[in-house]
Amino acid sequence: MTKMTTAELRGYQQICGKDGAMMAIACDQRGGMRTLLASDPAEQATITNDMLGDTKSDITRYLASQASCVLLDPLCAVPRVVDEGVLNRDTALLIGLDASGFDVSPAGYRLSRLVPGIDARRVRELGGTGGKIMVYLRADRPEANEHNIAILRQCIADFAQEDLLLVVEFLTYQVEGESLEDYTAKIPWLVEGGTRISLECGAKVLKLPYPGTPEACARISSMAGEVPWAVLSAGVNHATFLGQVEIAMKNGASGVIAGRSLWKDCISLDRDIQRERLKTIAVARLRELQAVIGNYRQKAA
Repeated sequence: MTKMTTAELRGYQQICGKDGAMMAIACDQRGGMRTLLASDPAEQATITNDMLGDTKSDITRYLASQASCVLLDPLCAVPRVVDEGVLNRDTALLIGLDASGFDVSPAGYRLSRLVPGIDARRVRELGGTGGKIMVYLRADRPEANEHNIAILRQCIADFAQEDLLLVVEFLTYQVEGESLEDYTAKIPWLVEGGTRISLECGAKVLKLPYPGTPEACARISSMAGEVPWAVLSAGVNHATFLGQVEIAMKNGASGVIAGRSLWKDCISLDRDIQRERLKTIAVARLRELQAVIGNYRQKAA
């Protein structure tokens, strides 16, 4: 396993709460956030990056200020939240490197993309505590992963040279001709396989999809060793995510990096409504999530 340097460890400590667990609010989405703000494609097309920045600023001010870290993108939200004084001084900042969406290979595989001009040095210049890279992986199809593994290795090497924390995330996906039933049955294995690939590339902190079972969580924790991993929400409803987090924490996870399960039904193009929902509904959900995490951190201690 690749251990964190002193500087990387300091960054990791800052994205964790006082209990030592990761508790980051993810709102680096762009295309997905537009679909939540408007159901009509024509209306979605009118939502500018500045408008997304308004929503991300509100999430940062009213929700992420109650957590230890926020994950934002460098197109809509950063450096705005820093320059405008929105980001709480005690809230760490992760900056996403991955571009919205993906390309498709001739064979139908997803090809990840990076935001142009955003590397480790630029993340540091923007005030980031660290970066986050997301790639798509299908561990059962090596030919699907070459492009994305190259991106992963490139980013890991770049952040290592800059001695800056990098969180590595991957997502699995259903391939053409694969039934939903077959894909769902493979998810624990796909998440375990993607974890192995990420670790082999040198990942030092992981953001992972929920692997599906307590046994899969335990195997991932064993595989990762000293490399901490956080579970992502993938937009499931809040009650479902609480159950997943409880299982993951019980079986070795080090916290969460969660977004849509907390705020997906709280954001609105009407900012007064948005702010009220974030302050009440989203923060209440965050408190429940923090309680689950804190419970298992106390047991571990």
